[in-house]
Amino acid sequence: MREPLPADMFDELCPSALNPIRFGDKWAGLVIRCLERGPRRFSELRVPLSRVTPKVLTRSLRSLERDGLVERTVHAGATPHVEYELTPLGRSMLQPMAAACAWAEEHWDELLDARESYDSATRLDRTG
Repeated sequence: MREPLPADMFDELCPSALNPIRFGDKWAGLVIRCLERGPRRFSELRVPLSRVTPKVLTRSLRSLERDGLVERTVHAGATPHVEYELTPLGRSMLQPMAAACAWAEEHWDELLDARESYDSATRLDRTG
């Protein structure tokens, strides 16, 4: 039995949420990280990705599959189920993603300050 994904794998203060470097759509990088240690069922992915609606998660998985980064396998039998797994191409994304996450952690305060400054200026422009 494989170890379950932790529900708090991507808390709201996770550097990956702040990372301005995108790998695919908004959620693709997080999906790739969830599949890092092997195949997962949709319901398993929903645990750490609870902020993602099932519809959006499905769209993200399909996009990753279309790009050749994720493989979808249907297991027939008494209890049919589907699993998602990184392809070799998808696994090749892990190192660049780790570098991007490390960069975001290193520049966390600068990114937060820049976003806060921008948001404040934008609010003033709308009201002013």
